Amino acid sequence: MVACTCMALALAANASAVAPLAPPKKLDLPGFMGRWYVIASIPTRFERDGYDAVETYRLQDDGSICTSLRFRPHRFDAPVRQTQSRATVVPGSGNAEWKVHLFWFMQAQYLVGWLAPGGSQVLVVRDARDYLWYMALTPTVSPADYQAVLARARALGYDVAKVRRTPQRWPERGPGSGTFESPCG
Repeated sequence: MVACTCMALALAANASAVAPLAPPKKLDLPGFMGRWYVIASIPTRFERDGYDAVETYRLQDDGSICTSLRFRPHRFDAPVRQTQSRATVVPGSGNAEWKVHLFWFMQAQYLVGWLAPGGSQVLVVRDARDYLWYMALTPTVSPADYQAVLARARALGYDVAKVRRTPQRWPERGPGSGTFESPCG
């Protein structure tokens, strides 16, 4: 019985011990700012079942990053839901790793796991392999690009069966269609 318990604990420890992910050497932070359409994700509970999801980044005078997520819950005609947070660049990360401050007591890792040549698509990941976001500067990507990103995510250790394609329909109509940023406090 003790041997089985020890073996189970050892297997569990090895299963959860995954190597940290390696970001690109350098991220052009000012060039990365702006509007990113969420193409697919392993979403957080808050953003699950989001439609027309867009993440917007704005560099602040103090060097922090204002992040704003907007989406429509469950359907294209739902009212826009929005949240904002602040992020700080992790020193020595070449601007490719951030700590996102969700609440005064909680922060989350934001890591650029892959950036397309030319910077038009990005895969944001976490060492824990629990969430990921595939975003692009346009609301759609080619089927080949989408499949290539799923293969990248799989190679990084993600279970791609958990990835959810984010429904995007642009131009948007109705209330909130021009809402993309919220003030950072």
